[in-house]
Amino acid sequence: MFLNSSVPQTHLKDEIKSPIASPNYVGLVKFLIQPFLESPETLSVDCEISPTLKRAWIRIAFDSTDKGKVFGRGGRNIQAIRTVIAAAAALAGQSVYLDIYGNNALGREGMSFDEDQQERSFPPPKTQERAGNLPRPVVKPRTR
Repeated sequence: MFLNSSVPQTHLKDEIKSPIASPNYVGLVKFLIQPFLESPETLSVDCEISPTLKRAWIRIAFDSTDKGKVFGRGGRNIQAIRTVIAAAAALAGQSVYLDIYGNNALGREGMSFDEDQQERSFPPPKTQERAGNLPRPVVKPRTR
């Protein structure tokens, strides 16, 4: 039973499946990233699509002063952008890779986000040294 019977209902078995064209990745990336930029005209997007491999490579560059806004706290913004692009690619039966470059090649700005994360090496966690020769506390198992 439908609440509004004047609207015709379509069924999945009645739909004709047509091949889905490749999404407009350049337009999608510009739409998602430009609101984060102070100067949107610095955004440069390059897209390369391989129909045989069903993969798309998207390379973007923007002013390095906007890097913090685009990446967001803990990389949340860029991860959300990657998720939206990946969803659009999955709908078209493709996989997508997003590389981010700075507009100058100084330091880490010339690296993609993935290369930057791989290159970073964090120091090993510091062990706490015990003061003096104090014995370690004995942990007893709980009994019920």
